[in-house]
Amino acid sequence: MDSTARTVNVGLIGLGTVGGGVARLIARHRDEYLKAYGIDVQLKKASALEPERAAELGIAPENFTTDWHDVVSDPNIDIVIELIGGDHPATEIFEAALTSGKHMVSANKALLGRHVERLAKLAAENGVQIRCEASAGGGIPIVNALEHALVGNEILTVAGILNGTTNYILTRMDAEGLDFDEVLADAQRLGYAEANPTADVDGFDAASKVAILSSIAFHTRITTDDVFQEGIRNVSAADIAQAKSLGYVVKLLGIGRNTPEGVDVRVHPTMIPANHMLASVSGAMNAVYVVGDAVGETMFYGAGAGSFPTASAVVGDVLALADAISHNERVQAEIKPFERVLPIRSIDDLATRYYVRLVVKDEVGTLAPVVDAFSQHGISISQINQLQDGDGTKCSVVFLTHTALERDMAAARAALEALDAVENVASVIRIEDVDAWAEGAEANE
Repeated sequence: MDSTARTVNVGLIGLGTVGGGVARLIARHRDEYLKAYGIDVQLKKASALEPERAAELGIAPENFTTDWHDVVSDPNIDIVIELIGGDHPATEIFEAALTSGKHMVSANKALLGRHVERLAKLAAENGVQIRCEASAGGGIPIVNALEHALVGNEILTVAGILNGTTNYILTRMDAEGLDFDEVLADAQRLGYAEANPTADVDGFDAASKVAILSSIAFHTRITTDDVFQEGIRNVSAADIAQAKSLGYVVKLLGIGRNTPEGVDVRVHPTMIPANHMLASVSGAMNAVYVVGDAVGETMFYGAGAGSFPTASAVVGDVLALADAISHNERVQAEIKPFERVLPIRSIDDLATRYYVRLVVKDEVGTLAPVVDAFSQHGISISQINQLQDGDGTKCSVVFLTHTALERDMAAARAALEALDAVENVASVIRIEDVDAWAEGAEANE
C-alpha cells in the first residue's frame, strides 16, 4: 500500500439482500482491492433493524447500530451506502449525509427517479457526489457506459428489459402456455416475485429506471412521473401464442427515444420481432439496448437484480469514489443536475402498429361494425385472425393494424367497448418498430 494512501471508511445502511452482498464483497475482496488498486476500503459502520443480521454477516458489534443517524453523523465515514429503498427514511438519509459532506452510493431507483434533481443540487452545494449505477440495471454497468464509454455519441435510443420479475413471468408464459395469474403465483412461491408485486408487474420499477437512464442519455431532466407506464396483467397465454405465430415475442420494455418532437419515454408490453437481440433475453435476466449516432447498436446484458450482481455495481461505485479519497485527492463534486431542456412527448402522439384481441359474439355480421369502428377513427387493418377458442356463443378475433396514432387507438377502443357485438376488448399490445430506434445513426464505413 502506498504510504501516503489512507483507509476509506464506508457506512452501510440496510443489510437486506443487496446490503448483505455488499458487506460480504467488501470483506471478501478487501485485500484484493488493496493489492490491485491501492485502495483500502473498510466497512466502518453498518445499520439495520436486526442485530442478528449483522452477526450473520460477521459484522462486529462495535461496528453495528440500529440507528442510521449513527452512520451519517460519524465524522470518520467518507461514503454512505443507502440500500433500504423507498422514500422514507431514505430521503432523510440522503439529506443528512450530503449536508455532512459525505458521498452517497445508492440503488434506490424509486427515490432517484423522482427526486434526483433536488438531491444532486444538494450534493453539488456540499461538494460531494452521488453514484447510482445499481439503480438502473442491477449488475449491468449501464450508467457508467452512458456517462463515460459512450459520451462521444449522441444517444438516440435507450430501450430494454429492465425488470427481471416480469421477464421471468413472460418467459414462462411463452414456454409453458400458462396465463399470467398462474405464473405469478408460482413466481411468488419461488421468490422471483414479491408478495405485493405491483411495482414490478404494473411497470413502476421499470419506469423509474427509464427515467434515470433517459435523463443521463439525453442530458435532460426526466422523472418517473414523465414516463407512460402500463403493466403485464392483461397479457394472456393466447396473446403470447398469437405473437409467436406472427413472428413476435412479447416483452415488457422500457423505451426512451430522443425524437424531433421531444423525448419519448414509456414502459408497456411490446411485441418485437423474434429475431431481435432483446427477444432472446429470457428468465430473470435484464438487457439494455443503446443506439448512439456513432457507435450504432449496442446491448448490455446481465442480472438486473439479486444480492451479488447488484452489490457488484454498488461496490464499483464505492471504489470509484474511494480511489481519489484514498490518495487524498479531491473528488469532483456532483455536476449541476440536468434541467428540463427537452419536451416530453405525449403518449397520445405515439405512432405504431397495434395488436388488438377482441372477444365478440359468434354471430353472422359481427365483424362489420367492428371494422367500421376502426375505420371511423382512421385506423387501417392489415390482418384479421379468428382464434379457435369459441364456445358457440362467443369467440376471440385478433386484428393487426397498420401504423396509427395512440390517441386514435384509444378512441377506437372506447368505440369498440360500446358495441353490442363486442363482449370485451381483451388486449391491446403495441408492435414496436425496432428499425426506427437506429434512425439517425451514421453508416458504418
